[in-house]
Amino acid sequence: MNAFPTVRDLREGNAIVYCQGAFGTTNGKTAHGVVRRTERYRVLSVVDSRYAGADAGEVLDSRPNGIRIFAGVREAFLAASNSGNPATHLVVGLAPDGGRLPEDARADIRTAIALGLDIDSGLHDFLSDDPELTALAKKHGVRIRDIRKTSPRSELHFFSGKIEEVKSLKIAILGTDSAVGKRTTAWILIDALRAAGLTAEMVGTGQTAWMQGAKYSIILDSLINDFVSGEIEHAVWSAWKEARPDVIVIEGQGSLLNPAYPGGFEILAAGRPDAVILQHAPARRDYDGFPGYRIHPLSVQIQAIQLISSKPVVAVTVNHENMAGAEIENACHDISAGTGLPAVDILLNGANSLVAALTPFLEHPRRRRRAVSAART
Repeated sequence: MNAFPTVRDLREGNAIVYCQGAFGTTNGKTAHGVVRRTERYRVLSVVDSRYAGADAGEVLDSRPNGIRIFAGVREAFLAASNSGNPATHLVVGLAPDGGRLPEDARADIRTAIALGLDIDSGLHDFLSDDPELTALAKKHGVRIRDIRKTSPRSELHFFSGKIEEVKSLKIAILGTDSAVGKRTTAWILIDALRAAGLTAEMVGTGQTAWMQGAKYSIILDSLINDFVSGEIEHAVWSAWKEARPDVIVIEGQGSLLNPAYPGGFEILAAGRPDAVILQHAPARRDYDGFPGYRIHPLSVQIQAIQLISSKPVVAVTVNHENMAGAEIENACHDISAGTGLPAVDILLNGANSLVAALTPFLEHPRRRRRAVSAART
């Protein structure tokens, strides 16, 4: 697949999202993203035996969305067939540390292939390199698509400085940890900007955003290091060149100070955002997957971002995991009091306050649109 894939055929098919044993956990974040939003598939169901019979939206966000959870792949497949809306894809929604395929998932993937389902996987273990699975896929006439496979080096981009041509307002959604909700916040902000009458495009940087149908995407964590900055620049520049949006929202990866996923440096350096929104989980004490590695204080993370980029953090978005009710409101209040920045749980309260925080950067939309018009000519 291309390192810079584009969405050509929206709603490519009907998907069963495979998340056995991980739905509702940080290792199920790819499934969560696809269940919440995708323009690439029609999501029919989720597979996780722990929640069999439940509604996926109810499990994730306490809001039913009509996507049922099944105990196994075969059950989900038969239910879809009996409904007259047969499944065409199995989307691997697992996102374990290191991107490795759990051994007990192989049997379920073999079952899906035997049932005639195309397989889309965002794992680092490439299923299309597995002789057994590829032989089975050939036998049943199905496609295995490994989202994290990149293009040949000859097709990758090196940083060139063309980012300076981009006239759109560039906003990076960074985080204080991995698996903290950056991508979800980015999409909600996109929707709020569009509702406010602005044009906005998403630059996705991980496999989930690609699975959700983000037109301008790279898979940052599978790129060769020399080309990471160039691919970020090319994706942002392509969004500007093709769509001329008022705002480009760049999805962050990991966090600056996470010991295993220190993402964000290349996004700040190559994407050159005008401002940053920082996603934070107040109840989280240790870095995701690394007990004993304490998360650096929010104030330190804000200082690090602003020191590296010389650009402001303009708002903090709150992930309410392991929090409820008044705890969330109190956390937002404490963050605002301690940082002087607006803090909001956008899953509960929407992103209008983020749009307001960006208003100073959009004070002259007519001037910005004149720049867009001039660039078109």
